[in-house]
Amino acid sequence: MKLTKHAHACVTLEKDDTRLVIDPGTLTPDAAEAVARADAVLITHEHFDHFDEKLVAAALVAHPALEVYGTASVAASLGSHGGRVHAVTAGDTFSVGSFTVAVHGHRHAPIHADIPCPDNVGYLLDDGAVHHPGDAYFVPDAPVRTLLLPTSGPWTKLGEAADYVRAVRPQRVIQIHELMLSDLGRHSTAQLLGEKGLTGIPIEHLDTGTTVEL
Repeated sequence: MKLTKHAHACVTLEKDDTRLVIDPGTLTPDAAEAVARADAVLITHEHFDHFDEKLVAAALVAHPALEVYGTASVAASLGSHGGRVHAVTAGDTFSVGSFTVAVHGHRHAPIHADIPCPDNVGYLLDDGAVHHPGDAYFVPDAPVRTLLLPTSGPWTKLGEAADYVRAVRPQRVIQIHELMLSDLGRHSTAQLLGEKGLTGIPIEHLDTGTTVEL
């Protein structure tokens, strides 16, 4: 499996000529290009930095084979498109090409009591090969080899991130959702959470456009 890191929370995963794009939001400049090449788009929740509604809606029209998976709110905003838009919730499983996907988690992490928490799901691919949690530190009840770890945003706390990595116990950690951090902030976060820090696991930062093997 190959993972390509896009800006903020968006990644592309490729295996056996199947491409999945997770969380193409408005803060990802090349989201349209990524979605245009995708067989399926997976959306963790409705916030704009994870879900560019206009982009995904246009892609569903332009690409008749495209499938989209997301929370009930995401699915309702797009419409059925002949059954190609799927509402998913924790406990669901589905396949796209040779990928298998298990859905974990229910709610977005709290930001403030005055701000409602939407539904948020995480996607665990290929029996734990990689997990994208969206905007939540929900621990899936399954082994995880590569964890995509959100490290910036109004809901994140580094102490909670450290406890999350410790609870998941992945073999590999890659930063996502880091757009609000400066270069110094990304480095400091990796130092605090990483191999010589709180988790004992290296925290990888991938430049936008970088592709790695998982």
